Amino acid sequence: MTKNIYISLLKAVAKICIAGVFIGLLHHLDGLVALILAAKVVHSMYSLGFKDGQKYWLVPIGMILTGVLGISAENWGIENEYWQYHDVTTKMPLWLPFAWMLAFSYVYKLEKELFRELKKPSLITKATITFLLALIFPAFGEVITINLGVWTYSWPYQFLGVPLYALICLVIFHMFVNIFIYFIAHKAQLKDPVFNP
Repeated sequence: MTKNIYISLLKAVAKICIAGVFIGLLHHLDGLVALILAAKVVHSMYSLGFKDGQKYWLVPIGMILTGVLGISAENWGIENEYWQYHDVTTKMPLWLPFAWMLAFSYVYKLEKELFRELKKPSLITKATITFLLALIFPAFGEVITINLGVWTYSWPYQFLGVPLYALICLVIFHMFVNIFIYFIAHKAQLKDPVFNP
C-alpha cells in the first residue's frame, strides 16, 4: 500500500471517531445534532457532487437512497424491538436520516481516494474494497455511539455492543446501495469517479 492510502485510511478513522463522539455526547440535543448533520449533508452533496463545475449526480442520488432505505430499516428494527434509541421523545432521533445519508458520502469519498491511488483497479478489487469498508467503518462508528449511550441492540452475539446480525445487515445494505448505483451509472451513462470513471 502507498503512503497516500495509509493517510486516507487514518483520516477516515479520525473522521468516524469525531462523528461518533459528537453524536454520542450530544445525542440528547436531538434537534441541534439534526441541524448540524443536515448542514453537513448539503456540504457533502456540493463538495462531492457539484464543486468546481463537476456534476456527479450519483452522489446526491446515493445519499438520498441511503437515507430513505436507512430510515425504512430503522423503522423495521425499532418496530420489532431489535434496537432502541435512548434520550429521544420521538420513535427515532431527528438526526438519523442525515447520519444515514452521510454514511454513503463517507464511504464514497474513501472509495474515491483509494480507487484513485490504485490506478484503475478491477471490478473485483473495487467490490472487495467496498465490502471491507462497509464491514469495518460503519461498525466502528456504531461501537463508539453505542458505548456513549445512543442506542442499544437486543440482538445476541454482541461484541462491544454491536451484534453479528447488525454487521451482516450493514454489509448487505451498503453493498446493495453500491451495486444499485453502479448499475444506474452504467445504464444512464453517468460519469462518476467511483461508479463509472
